[in-house]
Amino acid sequence: MTIWAIVPVKPLRLGKSRLSSVLSDDERTALNHMFLENTLSVLRQTTEVNQTLVVSRDPAALAIAREFNARTVLEDGSPDLNRALRRATLLARAFATRGVFILPADLPLLTPQDLNEFFARACDKNCVTIAPDRREDGTNALLILPGGLIDYIYGAGSFQHHCDAARKVGARLEIVYNPHLALDLDTPDDLDVYNRMKVISEQ
Repeated sequence: MTIWAIVPVKPLRLGKSRLSSVLSDDERTALNHMFLENTLSVLRQTTEVNQTLVVSRDPAALAIAREFNARTVLEDGSPDLNRALRRATLLARAFATRGVFILPADLPLLTPQDLNEFFARACDKNCVTIAPDRREDGTNALLILPGGLIDYIYGAGSFQHHCDAARKVGARLEIVYNPHLALDLDTPDDLDVYNRMKVISEQ
């Protein structure tokens, strides 16, 4: 498969604002920087991904992306994740890609093995493969074959919305439950879970 990964990234100094009660601005910036680098490193080790495209309003995030040989798009206008992803998908499809893979940059435990297992669940065409967050509310990984088969519906309840969209167009739907893909960092509770899981993984 010719797959383009699209990684949307919030400004590094502004992301994870809900962690401001437990982390300083500098600590959150460093965390966002580290997670972005890990995401790009994992994608570079994933053979199913042929190209990575980072979309952000933050020149610093785009500079990091270029260090990993990723393509970049500077998002302009008012922030709108779904619109930014639609534009990025149009760019990917211009290069005759067979599918697009949407992956956020805040999955701290992500490994190449996680993505290999995720891609193993996908079929060749007319397929939507999705990994929800640990609350089964958000969408933490989304593979669409072909790109543009369904629209992006990120926001509250996006996991169910994307599943419904796949069923509506008659696509094969694969749901992947993986604790590493399910853990994103949005709240202090997420950070506690991350710290516990990190200790376990290092034992």
